Amino acid sequence: MELRAESESKFVRHEPCPKCGSKDNLARYSDGHAVCFSGGCSHYERGDGEVVEFKRKESKPLNELTGVHAAISDRRISQETCKKFNVTVEYGNDGHIVKHHYPYFDKDSGELRGSKTRLVDNKQFFAQGSFDNVGLFGQQAFKEGGKYITIVEGELDALAVSEMFDGKWPVVSVRSGAAGAAKDIKANLEWLESFENVVLCFDNDKVGQDAARQCLDLFSPNKAKNVALSLKDAGDMLKEGKVRQFVQEWWNAKTYRPDGIVAGVDTWDMVIEQENIVSVPYPWQCLNELTHGFRKKELVTITSGSGMGKSQMVRELQYHLLHATEDNIGILALEEDIPKTTLGLMSLAAEQPLHLDKTITREEKRKYWDETLGTGRFYLLDHWGSTHEENLLSRVRYMAKGLDCKWIILDHLSIVVSDQEQGDERKAIDSIMTKLRSLVQETGVGLFLVSHLRRPSGSKGHEDGAQVSLADLRGSAAIAQLSDMVIGLERNQQHKDEEVRNTTTVRVLKNRFAGLTGPACYLYYNKDTGRMTETSCPIDPDQETEF
Repeated sequence: MELRAESESKFVRHEPCPKCGSKDNLARYSDGHAVCFSGGCSHYERGDGEVVEFKRKESKPLNELTGVHAAISDRRISQETCKKFNVTVEYGNDGHIVKHHYPYFDKDSGELRGSKTRLVDNKQFFAQGSFDNVGLFGQQAFKEGGKYITIVEGELDALAVSEMFDGKWPVVSVRSGAAGAAKDIKANLEWLESFENVVLCFDNDKVGQDAARQCLDLFSPNKAKNVALSLKDAGDMLKEGKVRQFVQEWWNAKTYRPDGIVAGVDTWDMVIEQENIVSVPYPWQCLNELTHGFRKKELVTITSGSGMGKSQMVRELQYHLLHATEDNIGILALEEDIPKTTLGLMSLAAEQPLHLDKTITREEKRKYWDETLGTGRFYLLDHWGSTHEENLLSRVRYMAKGLDCKWIILDHLSIVVSDQEQGDERKAIDSIMTKLRSLVQETGVGLFLVSHLRRPSGSKGHEDGAQVSLADLRGSAAIAQLSDMVIGLERNQQHKDEEVRNTTTVRVLKNRFAGLTGPACYLYYNKDTGRMTETSCPIDPDQETEF
């Protein structure tokens, strides 16, 4: 069928085209039929929804354009600019402009071949003539080569940019909008590459910027730039009278580099930002000597054998964060319920294990609750047992972004992995660690992660005081690779001497910040106060040597 005007129906709205992907080039009419006016697209829907192919009625080149060169006043475009691009307009009986005609010329002969006509009242486009071997809109007005060329999404935007620069720099428009931008640029790449600098000025929306990223990759290194507009497009900038602002944004466009590539000359601000990094000291001074404390945007893994005091250590860190910072703190304790977590923090404030003391009054408990959970700075996950990684990650993200938690404690990784469907522990750990590492970078939180160890192959187990190494981390090398800091805990929990039995060796296994590793300090757990305090290396009475 031929593409033609439907006199019996009226234009209703613009829609995305399901065939070519254009954002709004599909015109829907009152009788239900729709047609896409993107160049090269042949999508047509009948009123009953049937999709058919159409042929464009005009297949021969145009001989001349209708209309006259005149200013497009409602868009602040002068007659001189329209004449430069050979854009003509037609007037209605009331003296107002009703049509714009945008010409397209043969790239080789320079002859007029086709035009796109814009109906002012409903913003509908239709095509006339042939578009075989045509260049970009406006290409015929400029010689190849030069310092700058700007590429925009639409013909009106091209006129607007030229107007705002008083015609100083060449500007062209792709023919098929964002959906066909890469194809149009590829077809004219040799001509565009003749310019020293190519500036893309596409619409400031997702469709436009996605198209811009595709097109930027087509050009030689260090040639293409991308403009970040404050309004939707260049036409809106001119219409709103923001010419000076547009010119500044155009000059501020940075040379495009693929994602992840940063020029060395752009790193000074990053260096200055490092001066503002605040290190929070651990509550144990000898650990600070190796680590220089802990920081936001770091993932710190704490690991040991089963029952070695990991949870008690992170509880000490939770309580320490309450006093050492003014930040909110998120706790995801997957092996204990909220009352246990709450009572554990209150016990640190009381310096006595409250769950063992049946004589303490409710009023006394309330005092310790007010000092900890009552501050309003703790947020706890109400969940016990395993949980799928996506559920966990969404809650970590919510704590960070929704509740403004700057520090998050996850205890522990193994129970998250046990709920994964793939059944391969190594792959599950790789997946969750990669996502946690990305989440730390995205949100800027400091994350403390508790992880278990695999059972050692030797006769001496970790519960008997075996030394911890990175190789003992359970399941995957990703834990060691993606953590900024790894701290191992060692304790012979079955030793007959009480002091040795209750003293934990804290060993720094990885330290990305300072590079210092090795034994850091010894922490003694006082069963009367329920606190872990720094102590000297214990003496094994049987061997009369340091443990």
